Amino acid sequence: MKKKDILFVLLLFFVWFPLFANSPQSVVSGIVTDEKGEPIEKENTHTLPEVVIKGKSEKEKIETKGFAVHVIEMQKASLPSVQTNELLDRAAGVRVRQNGGLGAAANYNLNGMSGNSVKIFVDGIPVSTYGASFSLNSIPPSLIERIEIYKGVIPAYLSDDALGGAINVVLKKGMRNMLTASVLYGSFNTRQANFDALFRDKKTGFTVKTSGFYNYSDNDYEVWGKFVRNILPNGRYDYVRAKRFNDAYKSIGGRMELGFTGVEWADMFYIGYNGSDAYNEIQHGAYMSVPYKGRHTDSQAHVFSLNYRKTNMAVTGLEFTLNGMHSRRKEVVTDTVKWNYNWFGEMSLGLDGNPILRPAGAQQGAPTHNHINRNVTTVRAGVNYDVHRNHKIILNHIFYNINRTQQDFMRSAVERDFIGTRDLRKNITSLAYEMKAVEGKLTTTLFGKYYQQEIAKTDPVLKAVEGQTVRVEETLNSKKDVTGYGLATSYAVVPKLLLLTSAERAVRMPSEGEVFGSPGENIVENTGLRAEMSDNLNVGLKAGPFPAGKHRLDAAASVFVRDTKDKIVQRINPRLNDAVQTDPFENLGKTKSKGFEMELNYTYGQNLNVALNMSRFNSVFNIQYDSNGREYDYYNKQLPNEPFFTVNGMVKYALHNLVQKQSSLNLYYHCGFVESFHTTWLALDDFKVPRQFIQDVGLSYLFPDKKFAVCFDVKNIFDRQAYDNFAVQKPGRAFYVKLNYTINSI
Repeated sequence: MKKKDILFVLLLFFVWFPLFANSPQSVVSGIVTDEKGEPIEKENTHTLPEVVIKGKSEKEKIETKGFAVHVIEMQKASLPSVQTNELLDRAAGVRVRQNGGLGAAANYNLNGMSGNSVKIFVDGIPVSTYGASFSLNSIPPSLIERIEIYKGVIPAYLSDDALGGAINVVLKKGMRNMLTASVLYGSFNTRQANFDALFRDKKTGFTVKTSGFYNYSDNDYEVWGKFVRNILPNGRYDYVRAKRFNDAYKSIGGRMELGFTGVEWADMFYIGYNGSDAYNEIQHGAYMSVPYKGRHTDSQAHVFSLNYRKTNMAVTGLEFTLNGMHSRRKEVVTDTVKWNYNWFGEMSLGLDGNPILRPAGAQQGAPTHNHINRNVTTVRAGVNYDVHRNHKIILNHIFYNINRTQQDFMRSAVERDFIGTRDLRKNITSLAYEMKAVEGKLTTTLFGKYYQQEIAKTDPVLKAVEGQTVRVEETLNSKKDVTGYGLATSYAVVPKLLLLTSAERAVRMPSEGEVFGSPGENIVENTGLRAEMSDNLNVGLKAGPFPAGKHRLDAAASVFVRDTKDKIVQRINPRLNDAVQTDPFENLGKTKSKGFEMELNYTYGQNLNVALNMSRFNSVFNIQYDSNGREYDYYNKQLPNEPFFTVNGMVKYALHNLVQKQSSLNLYYHCGFVESFHTTWLALDDFKVPRQFIQDVGLSYLFPDKKFAVCFDVKNIFDRQAYDNFAVQKPGRAFYVKLNYTINSI
């Protein structure tokens, strides 16, 4: 840590600590305590006939700690026919970037920070441990308890290099016996099914949890417009409307956990296994200009886990958690078809009437049958200690290690015998101090993080030595370590007005896919990537709820700044007609993002709920001159391929006892607006994504026994063109029917 960084941390500590530590008395939850946290007995106390204790929900606890965080509770959100990614896409400041329909590669934009700057977790464990076959695309909402969305500043317990934000998916962990199941069928031959079951023996605490999912879609939706064109034999463009023909997706997976809950020696102890398998066809490269046929990936993952948590371990107030996972992941990228195809799935013909061959012999470059195997180990250990009613220490460490081998069976026999290796190891340690003061109105968390990363690469290379071709090993090794720190604080000005501020010197190391490439996602390697660093600041407020009879109003707003150095982005390639559309990630230099977001929620009794949110930011290239003193052409210009202005609206109306007593009919309406943005630095119409306004409607009927529900949804009801990454078109109008069944206390 640099001297100025140490001085900054010490300054924060000495400014804030006296506010909390030097107060001899404090009030917590209505109890007056001394400096040791012991209750002070008061004379002339009176016995009340009734005491009402109102506790905070988990959502309220998380959202009032000072972080810029939004929590989606899934109890009701799991009923409509929406995917987990769709729910995220409707949250303020969140934009899910997806290259097509169900199963397409996705990344996440949080207030101008995107790609691997935003980390995805499942129960605090990086989702990358599970592999591509188990992702937010495949986890159904019915298996999720809540989703925590942290923007810019990440709490210590999520010990990872999440520079731009983090999305933590918390799976259901109830201790009540239950069984839920759902099936869905819809447009593009989309079929989904999932189940979730839990059994617990009350006497012994023995617990069994199991869940499973199945997803399939042809994804053969229609595409049209300026990006969908066939090249005629004479070289002219023929703009067409056609169905995607090489875009099917299938995933299947299951999870089993055995252990004990609520016993003397453990609040939770599980040994588990998670298995999943996915098949994904690849319709095109980074852009939609050249359709592929026959290119696809197959992936499998076998994940073994151990999870343990114990509160009041050894001493009162001490909580210990341990999460260990080891996964064996396999991926095969196949691309051997040598012909060129148009958007009708037909072979392209030349002037002589003969089929046109692909330039390098396959749809994307040279023919490949690339086997990529990964062994991934993730261990996270954490200690939380309540030193005092108002003081808590949080220590977390995460170890992440990935060993990757790859062997392309389409290479020469000499090269094929040698298997290239890729190794990446990360250690991240975080320490936080959480404090409360001013009668519980002020909460502050001060934290520091230490990051270490090592990478190693070995490849076979054929060289001519004394007239003979010999095989040698080409190796690369590098090590990096960086320090980060931050602060989050909240203050209740009045009971229903909360001010929140958070700041962090955030760090992100290059990920495995960025460093070593990812053939299934059209990414080539770049082992020279530097760590990305950003000074992030959020200032916001939460107001409400303000009740007036049956009316209730909540509001939230925030402004943010992201001042980033060595931002890691995928290289922008304006040559749409390149035969090979693969690009590496690279360090862009300095960028700065400034913006704001707001959210309003209105409810009327148990019937009406209206929500509106918007986010706007200006993310620009922030280096004015190059090394020769020449001003960059795109200095202070908006970064390409970033949807910088989004608005979401939702209306839900519930009709109770309409058809049957104790039944509920819920009507939904959702709309989403995305302002036009350019996909490259060139401000031309050919590289511009048009303005979008997409609307969805739906209904769900919950039967009187509260066990069975039927849902019907229409997505994109006016069949508007919907675009995302690099102007890749997403599905148009689609219809879905979903059945949910739940049994509690089985």
